Amino acid sequence: MFSKENKIVFDTLFEAVSEAVVVVDEFQKITVVNSSAEEIFGYNKEELLNKHLETLIPQKYKIHHGAHFKNFMTTQEKRQMGRGRDLYAAHKEGHVFPIEVGLNPLEIQGKKYVMALVIDISLRKHQELEILELNTKLENKVKERTRNLKTTVDELENINRELDKENKKRIEAENKAKIALKKERELNELKTKFLSLVSHEFKTPLSGILTSSMLLAKYKLTEQQEKREKHLSVINNKVHYLNNILNDFLSIEKLEKGEVNYNLSSFSLQKIIQETIQNLNLLLKQGQEIVLENNGNENELYQDKKIIELTISNLLSNAIKYSPEDSKITISSSQNSEITIVKVIDEGFGIPESDQKNIFQRYFRAENVLLNQGTGIGLNIVKSHLENLGGAITFVSEEHKGSTFTIQIPNKAVL
Repeated sequence: MFSKENKIVFDTLFEAVSEAVVVVDEFQKITVVNSSAEEIFGYNKEELLNKHLETLIPQKYKIHHGAHFKNFMTTQEKRQMGRGRDLYAAHKEGHVFPIEVGLNPLEIQGKKYVMALVIDISLRKHQELEILELNTKLENKVKERTRNLKTTVDELENINRELDKENKKRIEAENKAKIALKKERELNELKTKFLSLVSHEFKTPLSGILTSSMLLAKYKLTEQQEKREKHLSVINNKVHYLNNILNDFLSIEKLEKGEVNYNLSSFSLQKIIQETIQNLNLLLKQGQEIVLENNGNENELYQDKKIIELTISNLLSNAIKYSPEDSKITISSSQNSEITIVKVIDEGFGIPESDQKNIFQRYFRAENVLLNQGTGIGLNIVKSHLENLGGAITFVSEEHKGSTFTIQIPNKAVL
């Protein structure tokens, strides 16, 4: 393959490379290997030289190998092997192990060769499996905690401590993931965000419930009834908030499994809007008002009444939550022979342009409202339900000026 002088140079260079180096000619005959290749494949040089490359390829992958090699020799371009699929090599002792391979075409003295740089990634694969198993266990534990919260309030203090422990485990898992799997950072950040969200949204109301429960025990006199009722009201509100979060999680699970059963009936959209506004008046901040622009029509729909009510309630609640005091929230509706359109317009914080592409993603919350209560689930659930009923939801928004959310729904659903 090389002159004596060139061979000395190439041997020196190949041995200096930490990766395994395997060079084959155009007939796939192995012409050069370095000591790193001996170490990961289990052969010595004499056992590999002049052998066919398929010596190092597992039996189940040999059937496609010839075509891949032929294609590479035709294109003659440097590239990373196995993009989009896992690669494996065969060890002398018979076992198979995962690898990464970089291919480089060479031409020496008029002959074509291929130099492969091979890395054994068994340890990395093992770490990936460990982290995947840990994340799965963490998710299962979170689901278990939410079910426990729904069935008993007596165990709230213990569950709160458990969530603290899970949060520490999440942080350890995150640090481990950053070191071992930089390429999977986006997926791990999503899971981290989910666990952090659940921990925060449960811990705050749980702390309020625990505090009010402790204070209730101190108010035993008849004249302290007003204080008892105040703390009972706090407990009821916090439990109601937790129950809504649990219902959101259950809705997601049903949507993913396709287990949602829609109950279609005829009803007045205007009546639904008016009732929803009345129910939400208690949430209004100082000086806020909800203005209903009535087009004078009843706007009859044949849809799932609860889903339409959920959608309008979610949009109005968001508008209240993310708008300042002394601001106006407008809701309007219009209808033609086929489609009904509802718009909710606020003068709130608005959605940063960089966040708008993710606003309907599950658990996502815009950077400018991270300190406000919320799970980032509502809009995702609303969008899924509307699409199942043949509708759609869109929005336009400008930061510091407000947002307009628009829903379109068929006047008559067909499931």
